[in-house]
Amino acid sequence: MKKFFAAALLLAPFAFQPVFAATAQQQKMAACNKEASDKKGDERKAFMKECLSSKPKVSEAQKAQQEKMKSCNAEAKDMKGADRKKFMSECLKKSG
Repeated sequence: MKKFFAAALLLAPFAFQPVFAATAQQQKMAACNKEASDKKGDERKAFMKECLSSKPKVSEAQKAQQEKMKSCNAEAKDMKGADRKKFMSECLKKSG
């Protein structure tokens, strides 16, 4: 009986993953629906298609972080293991 509960506890997080994905899609649908409230017919259909297929916008801060990550990765290309991890940590903490 204990083995059953242990297995159930280990598998429980995987059982609910589709629910979270559907919720994210539902939230996107609701947001697009709200934006399209003043549109009708083909205009609404085209807007909804574009809105639902669009990727989230990336902020300037996120772009800066991505650039910093690329730069640090390029500098650490020959490093491995703990040395790389330490270097990346320090490099990413540096400002600008």
